[in-house]
Amino acid sequence: MNIFFDVDNTIVGDDSSLRRHADMVFPRLVSEGHRVYVWSGVGRRWAVIHMHGLGPYVSGCFEKPTARHREGLAALGVTPVPDFVVDDHAEVVTVFGGVTVRPYHSAADGDDELLTVCDVIAAVAQGSRAHPRFVDPDVGGGARRPDRG
Repeated sequence: MNIFFDVDNTIVGDDSSLRRHADMVFPRLVSEGHRVYVWSGVGRRWAVIHMHGLGPYVSGCFEKPTARHREGLAALGVTPVPDFVVDDHAEVVTVFGGVTVRPYHSAADGDDELLTVCDVIAAVAQGSRAHPRFVDPDVGGGARRPDRG
């Protein structure tokens, strides 16, 4: 799968710290055959990715469309289509599918959100969309399916 991670408040906090477990999650996802991408609404964030040593695991870094998400992919040169999105903003997750994580602000947060993300990705990769944290988009529009609540 093409897995897209947002940067600010998703994998990096306001204090520039890397969210707990990101340094383990990225290589794990790559070893499982996924392609990890990073995007941000404020531009390409390669400097942040390299600062935290994640560069070897990231297949690409893009500017994230902040509106009209699907239509914005081509305009911003986002060539791989996201199969799964991890973001602290639900709007983009509902368009492509994935997991909305609790916003991460600093190293003091100490959460395990990214371990849960791995569990959800594993379930989806095996064909299950039943994980309670998974947002499954409709084919045409990004609303949650009626059976998802």
